[in-house]
Amino acid sequence: MSKARRISIIVILTLLLGAYFIIPLIDNFDPKTTTQENEIVLANFNFPDDISLKYGSTKKLSFSVKDKSVSKIELLISDNILQTWNSPSGKIAFELNSSQLLLGAQEIKINIFSNNKLVSEDSRLIRVLSDVKPQQVTAKVISLIPHNTLHFTQGLEFYQNELFEGTGQYNESKVLKMDLTTGNTKKSVTIDPTCFGEGITIFNDKLYQITWKEQKCFIYNVNTLELEKTINYVGEGWGLCNDGKNIIMSDGSERIYFRNPNTFEITKTIEIYDNIGPKINLNELEYVDGKIYANVWQENYILVIDPSIGKIERVINCASIIAKARGTGEVLNGIAYNKNTKKLYFTGKNWNKIAEVILTEK
Repeated sequence: MSKARRISIIVILTLLLGAYFIIPLIDNFDPKTTTQENEIVLANFNFPDDISLKYGSTKKLSFSVKDKSVSKIELLISDNILQTWNSPSGKIAFELNSSQLLLGAQEIKINIFSNNKLVSEDSRLIRVLSDVKPQQVTAKVISLIPHNTLHFTQGLEFYQNELFEGTGQYNESKVLKMDLTTGNTKKSVTIDPTCFGEGITIFNDKLYQITWKEQKCFIYNVNTLELEKTINYVGEGWGLCNDGKNIIMSDGSERIYFRNPNTFEITKTIEIYDNIGPKINLNELEYVDGKIYANVWQENYILVIDPSIGKIERVINCASIIAKARGTGEVLNGIAYNKNTKKLYFTGKNWNKIAEVILTEK
């Protein structure tokens, strides 16, 4: 959709002829002329309204400049300048390389300058899909561990061989240190009853717990579970993990946010795509050997994601785990990886078991 401003100039001769005319700025764009210099910029862009391509592929695009007053044209993706043409003239063809982009929907913008002054801008949507079909794998149960069915699991994480859990529901949300063998609670703290607890992660001896709609992140001492700090953020909170540098957060959409551990400011955003399109309802997260594992709310599978660009590499079928560990509980939600033992665990909301699993190719 065009964002070009509609500007027309009344030619001086209209005082004599009683009429005025508009000369188009860009073919298929809204008319535009500079008003201060009384100059006309004319360029034709051969860009479709929506551009879709697979990651790693290229798209041929072109434009032609017919007015010598065009001093520069910029091509931007998500407000980052991708390419610049100075004093462009005639027909210019180029290739848009998707390898320079992240996956997902992004804005491609064209800025036109006359005498080094921005006189027109226009944008299109570009959508980059994954170039691979995710590998299908199956989670196989190795052992089952007791899990308290009162725990509405929102986050599950190991830290120094200790298992921690974050639970949800208003008036019931907690953070807990668990006994992996018995499922009993070693230590717990109940959060503000007006808050709905969501995902947890542990970074530098601090346990982070986000909230669903209250836009608060609680930060605890991991040893005492004493609340040390509260940070506000914008939007919903669903899942958390970390890569040793960033706090990584989901919000129920197809987006995953990388946040500064100290300020909680967003430093990077990726969109999660397979070869067909986006995957929404991303929930509980875990960082496992350089990949993000993500529950999908109300689905019986877990996604394995490349955190650099958002590509879904594997889909883990958890049907057998649900049959053995769910009981009368609710949806699959809860991923924990013990770096010391290299063991992986899955559970769900109000499940009666936590399952130790291995992954096998389908």
